[in-house]
Amino acid sequence: MFETSEGTRAFSNFRVLNGEADAAERDHLIRNLAQLFSYVSDRCDDEQVAQYDEVLCQLADIVEVEARAHVARLLAPLERAPGMAVIKLANDVIEVAAPLLEFSSVLSDDDLIEIVERQTEAHRAIIARRKGLGERVADAIVANGTEASLTGLLRNTDAELSRVSLDALARIASANQSIAADLRGRTDIDWAKVRSEVSTVGEEALEAVGIDAEQDVAMPGHVQALVYNRIRNRAGFTAQEWKLAWNQVKALADRRRFDLKALQRFTRFGYGHHAAAGLTMLLEVRPEVFVKWLAMQDYVAITVAARGIGISPELFEAMIAVLPWRDMPTREDIDNVRKRFEALSEDEAAGIFDLWRSHAFRRRPPGQQEAVA
Repeated sequence: MFETSEGTRAFSNFRVLNGEADAAERDHLIRNLAQLFSYVSDRCDDEQVAQYDEVLCQLADIVEVEARAHVARLLAPLERAPGMAVIKLANDVIEVAAPLLEFSSVLSDDDLIEIVERQTEAHRAIIARRKGLGERVADAIVANGTEASLTGLLRNTDAELSRVSLDALARIASANQSIAADLRGRTDIDWAKVRSEVSTVGEEALEAVGIDAEQDVAMPGHVQALVYNRIRNRAGFTAQEWKLAWNQVKALADRRRFDLKALQRFTRFGYGHHAAAGLTMLLEVRPEVFVKWLAMQDYVAITVAARGIGISPELFEAMIAVLPWRDMPTREDIDNVRKRFEALSEDEAAGIFDLWRSHAFRRRPPGQQEAVA
């Protein structure tokens, strides 16, 4: 789309980027550029996204709040958006950041946690309203937030609340009637089970705000939905989860923040689809190839591929346990796969994988290319 030559980045000749334009021209350019990207985002390759990202970030530094807010509204609903631009605008003033904080699927849990910890209560209050808010983000809001964000979190019945958060919220509620009322209003929570798991102080706080151990669950269907959400990364592959994870990992890569440490973090917190997407990127294979391995329960392919890029046995074992396989591996499966992994040297694995790659990706007639994939 946007060609480069002799190392010169696309758009580099724009007078706007050279500081030779007035405010109106800068405003006009960033709005049009963001609008154009919103039209073609699903057809851009990584290099094209990187070019949009670079220019949008440069322009965001030299335009007014209204223009940045307009760009944020355009980027918020996109499944694939420039990672650096999204994170830059999500950390902007709340008038700019709000639509991204509430709706952007490009922002990962780690991104949201950083914003919760570093930005204002207004940012936290918007994040607290997000659909499908995960436990880790909710924990960060409880640890850093005040009444506005805590109220939003409690009223968001789609948010997952850990025992740690419920313990802390109970203590806060004992001194805040508004929080106490919202906490009592969460009839989707099995309070008897919660009271058996929180601290003694937390149990006493729950009793003080009027939540007793015999309180019935009024919405069993919703409870089942929450339980499903907590184990969804261990319940097999789903296309929607994969798409979300792939785009979030891509956004991390846009910001040059995807590496083995990110893969370890996905694995540690049980983000199975994110771990799969990350490993796909590290291996530089087509997503449909990796998805096929998962669907076929192909432990051998993933063992060889992962061994060839220097992943440690400990990380490999943890990944095998959380990846979204068709069927969850048993403890025996995991032990056997790790033994095979350790029995194979890194050089041997790399050689096998390179041989497979040269066979799979050599030039073939169009009708055979899809069969190989």
